[in-house]
Amino acid sequence: MSRFNRLLITGAGGNLGRVLREGLAPLATTLRLSDRVDMGEAASHEELVQCELGDFEQVMKMVEGCDGVVHFGAVPVERPWAEVLESSIIGGYNVYEAARRHGIKRVVYASSIHAVGYVRREEGADTDTPHRPDGLYGLSKCFVEDLAKLYFHKFGMESACLRINSCFEKPADRRHMATWLSFPDLVRLVERCLVAERVGFSVVYGISDNDELFFSNHKVAHLGYRPQDNAEAYRAEVEANVPAGDPYDPAVEFVGGAFCDLGHPDDE
Repeated sequence: MSRFNRLLITGAGGNLGRVLREGLAPLATTLRLSDRVDMGEAASHEELVQCELGDFEQVMKMVEGCDGVVHFGAVPVERPWAEVLESSIIGGYNVYEAARRHGIKRVVYASSIHAVGYVRREEGADTDTPHRPDGLYGLSKCFVEDLAKLYFHKFGMESACLRINSCFEKPADRRHMATWLSFPDLVRLVERCLVAERVGFSVVYGISDNDELFFSNHKVAHLGYRPQDNAEAYRAEVEANVPAGDPYDPAVEFVGGAFCDLGHPDDE
């Protein structure tokens, strides 16, 4: 049985958006899919909307008629400030404000590990760990997390902010042994955040059931997220192909990995 009449997924043309396009289809009578890029042909249960997130009027039209939002649209990596500002920060505000004006009660937001990228591996973090962004991309995630908190406390709009770690088909390096999120676990996580009876304002780490972990989700058990995949299945393959790094290299020292070793993108 569908839980939503019309569920919006922004960033539906991206790598993770395409996974959610298929995985979340059973939850909604209609999926409204949005991106700035071509998304192919619409299936019978889909609506395709090209939208620039920095344009408030476009975003208002995109959100109209929806009863839930999965907001995965934004720049996906470290980019120059102008791009981060327009797509991620202004775009994030536009999505939340359009959702408020259209009476939407719950948003699932794709935040990132990079909101706390300068946590050291041995320190670990839980969902109350203060922001430690490792770049402009991570900073934009901090902004929208705080925006989501504001909209919950002031306007009662629930949000689940998913600090997604390393979401790929399989782990590609040694850091991923702790940060990997499988595609099926991504779908499980987003689904639980959409259907849980109460979300409130919740931050949750997007990780699978890995033996090696930097983060703890013990404070958000109310969401009912139970990951089923484990990076350990790939350990022999990863360690055979990727040598151990220098523990004092910022890319190894901090949970944000290589982002912690990048300069300012506007200097390039």
